[in-house]
Amino acid sequence: MASSRDRQRALARAKLERQMARRAAAARRRRQIQAGIAGFVALGLVVLGAFWLVSELGGDEDGKKKNSAKPGATPSPGACEYKAMPKKEASKERKDVGTPEAGAEARSGVRVLTLDTNRGAIKIQLDAEKAPCNTESLAHLTGKKFLDGSPCHRLTTQGLSVLQCGDPSGTGRGGPTYTTNDENLPVKQKPAYPKGVVAMANSGPATNGSQFFIVYADSQLDPNYTIVGEVLEGMEVVEKIAKGGVKGDNPGDGAPKLSVKIKTATVTEPQPKGDADPATEPSKS
Repeated sequence: MASSRDRQRALARAKLERQMARRAAAARRRRQIQAGIAGFVALGLVVLGAFWLVSELGGDEDGKKKNSAKPGATPSPGACEYKAMPKKEASKERKDVGTPEAGAEARSGVRVLTLDTNRGAIKIQLDAEKAPCNTESLAHLTGKKFLDGSPCHRLTTQGLSVLQCGDPSGTGRGGPTYTTNDENLPVKQKPAYPKGVVAMANSGPATNGSQFFIVYADSQLDPNYTIVGEVLEGMEVVEKIAKGGVKGDNPGDGAPKLSVKIKTATVTEPQPKGDADPATEPSKS
């Protein structure tokens, strides 16, 4: 028959075993919770990264404005507005070259924007019918030699395939001291921005300036960016730049390793669609 001391030892041992089992179970629960939190954080970082990539496809501002354009009917070309910024609101990266003449825009046909870069020529057919305001704005800016000597400051290669140009400061915050209308938004197009499309970068609704991006592979973005035209010649130049990759520690988004400089930029006078001739004399505007 077990002594009283043996029974006490057995009870103490059973109590200790129960305590150890509870502690082991608690430790397992903590590890499961920690693993769940880590997975949630990792997923959140992926989603946040994708959101940053899309939401930062802007320009002309320092990111204070957020693109809140709502998909709907594509804005039809109306009266063009070239809104001058108050001096106190214009960042130091902006340059005042006046504004285009409202009401003087071509409303039909096409114009050809030629970018003579250190990597080769890129010719873009601008759609004066669907995007008259932004076409006229680019003609005005090139007439003022605004883009001459400017870099293509941004290349994206993961999830979004664009080369962004049009900021003489090279910071992503530069542009003229005016903004203009949204036009020709691809609300019913899939993908919204196919290969070859050229669209205006912005920092919110109706904040188009000088920055634009060339799409070198089909890209699905919210339809908040005015399609101003399409590449006519020189897509191979853009693709070669893209294959060179980006600088820095941020994979897939940054300055291109193959630095790009626009030596000169010109826009032709309007001509009938289908008759675009890249050799046509540039506009005198």
